[in-house]
Amino acid sequence: MAHDFNNLLTAISGHCDLLLLRHGRDAPDFADLEQIRQNSNRAAALVGQLLAFSRKQTLKPERLDVEDVLGDLTHLLNRLLVEKVDLRLSHPGREAGPCLIRADRRQLEQVLVNLVVNARDAMPEGGLITIETTALTLTEGLERDRATVPPGDYCLIRVTDSGIGIAPENLRKIFEPFFTTKRPGEGTGLGLSMAYGIVKQSGGFIFATSEPGKGSIFELYFPAAGPDMAAPAPPPEPRRTLVRQGDGVVLLVEDEAPVRAFASRALRLRGYTVLEAASGEEALEVLQDQSLEVDVFVSDVVMPGLDGPAWVRQALQDRPEVRVIFMSGYAEDALAEDQARVPNAVFLPKPFSLNDLTATVQAQFG
Repeated sequence: MAHDFNNLLTAISGHCDLLLLRHGRDAPDFADLEQIRQNSNRAAALVGQLLAFSRKQTLKPERLDVEDVLGDLTHLLNRLLVEKVDLRLSHPGREAGPCLIRADRRQLEQVLVNLVVNARDAMPEGGLITIETTALTLTEGLERDRATVPPGDYCLIRVTDSGIGIAPENLRKIFEPFFTTKRPGEGTGLGLSMAYGIVKQSGGFIFATSEPGKGSIFELYFPAAGPDMAAPAPPPEPRRTLVRQGDGVVLLVEDEAPVRAFASRALRLRGYTVLEAASGEEALEVLQDQSLEVDVFVSDVVMPGLDGPAWVRQALQDRPEVRVIFMSGYAEDALAEDQARVPNAVFLPKPFSLNDLTATVQAQFG
């Protein structure tokens, strides 16, 4: 379902980008087009939250020092607070070493923001929010809320508030999508479900403890990344080389006609020669012409018949020098095994903008 939504959003936002290219800021329709673009982005964010709960969004994990993340985030968190609500950070046991984890930094920050905002809203008369981080070792499994945290080294992030607390009948449902105790218009009910999904997708656990009138405690257990664990090398910066008219040939393979129409127009506007195919089988037929020179394959992943990785692997047997871009509304890790077997392949998540697409293609010519 999320894949279908992402295809629709790619077509909507993409064609909106094409229209914006022809309308300056003084055009009478510019404001309307900008509203369409902004709301497409909001819809994409909403789909991302649903994917977070289902643990199928694309994450980019890196080795993080949680104390450093919180230090960088403190200014934003304080700006989110209201008068009479204070924030305190605590890092007991820091002399034993840093609290290191592997997680997507942006998503971890989103989890912390959501927890702090919920704590703030639970203290209409003011109070204290405490974020505590500590490294700990579980010598035996920890059983809580029908989940078992296996033995091992962990980084514990504990967010505590002195607010109104959560009723027992609601505490069981707080991580469910769209469940909220806030009034209509004050929340989507996706904040905690998204936090749950991000933590679980990162290999961690999240638990909540609360009593009415006594505040709430959220505890996040992330597997520790040992100090000797080598951080993966950052991806190289894309080269910003300009491709001249006619210098690049792209074979675009996408079964969704609206997405294919937007992508082909966007690439042609940037000076590429674009060959189109609606399926993997059709792409292989196009490539039977040995005189045809193709620089980049841009392919959807999930298609009827031959999927993206399947037809690309066949095509690369005769054209091993061609670069590959896979695009999909599914998370990148759903493609990871297939992508690893395809040389020169990069991933472009849907929905993407005109600039996202053209920049990704252009980087393949660097």
